[in-house]
Amino acid sequence: MVDFGGWEMPQQYTSIRDEHFAVRKVAGLFDVSHMGRFRIGGDQASEFLQRLVTNDVASLVHGQAQYNLMCNEQGGIIDDLVVYRGSEGFFVVVNASNREKDLAWMREHAPAGVEIEDRTFELGLIAFQGPRAQQLLPCDADLDSIPYFGWAHGNVAGIHALISRTGYTGEDGFELFIAGDRLGEAWDAILDRGRQDGVLPAGLGARDATRLEAALRLWGNDMDETVNAYEAGLGWTVKLDKGDFIGRDALAKVKAEGTRRQIVGLEMQPGDIARHGTAVSAGGRSVGLITSGTHSFFLGHPIALALVEARSLQVGDRAVVDVRGREAPAQVVRLPFYRGSARSQSEKKESRHG
Repeated sequence: MVDFGGWEMPQQYTSIRDEHFAVRKVAGLFDVSHMGRFRIGGDQASEFLQRLVTNDVASLVHGQAQYNLMCNEQGGIIDDLVVYRGSEGFFVVVNASNREKDLAWMREHAPAGVEIEDRTFELGLIAFQGPRAQQLLPCDADLDSIPYFGWAHGNVAGIHALISRTGYTGEDGFELFIAGDRLGEAWDAILDRGRQDGVLPAGLGARDATRLEAALRLWGNDMDETVNAYEAGLGWTVKLDKGDFIGRDALAKVKAEGTRRQIVGLEMQPGDIARHGTAVSAGGRSVGLITSGTHSFFLGHPIALALVEARSLQVGDRAVVDVRGREAPAQVVRLPFYRGSARSQSEKKESRHG
């Protein structure tokens, strides 16, 4: 167990390797109740969120979710979050380490009549992720009808849940919002149902490795308030034509003038594990820093994300990374490092929308 954003969290239950492979081959079950959960209501809730985040919240209808960035006036990323739209308002999931800061920022910018309620401590959240997650989830809902980044109500092992087809591993799967006092029952039922097929509980180690293979950014590592959406490779979340929002002018300027930095993916030799904050060099000079790095058990070698000078490294180029004071070779590769079963769900969503 380790401290993570003020929560006591499992780094691993058995072994990071076994949990990692379970997620990639069958399914893994993560406790992600540390994530912040806010309910946003009131007549002006949609307009408030539209001004608060970069993506186009107005395009959402009941039963849809959307990945978003919340920025400061300079375009720096305060947090990344997911917005869920319901028939009576919105639900927002934020990073654990940013919960109090995000809540204060939202309340500071909320107009009269917008209600912001912190539901983190009464509503639990678990994630069931893997290519067989749909088949193995004990649930009465029609899971086929829930699209990628969609959600519905249903019962998991007889317990009411909001079931969202979202996740942080690159695999298909679901995030389940369940009353905190019944979360343990649902957890046990999911593991009992899937254990004989190879389902395992999975901790932070497997979560970090799988999200990095899928090149999913981590706030505090790959982005923060000094990094903008375009530098982080998340420019697709910025809808400059939707109207005014916090940070719009700064982001429009970055898009027009071009970025100073860019995120790149690096593959390295076994044993050469790059760590956050270590130097990346090319052509005999330092060009940036590692933002995330780990050994990928599934791919068989270390991988890393780095924030480097724009146009200093292209796919196929060679670089050098400082690994414990030693120069280690790395190659720039196309992201993501691995495309899991979530890809097919994303393609289904795209085909539905033409």
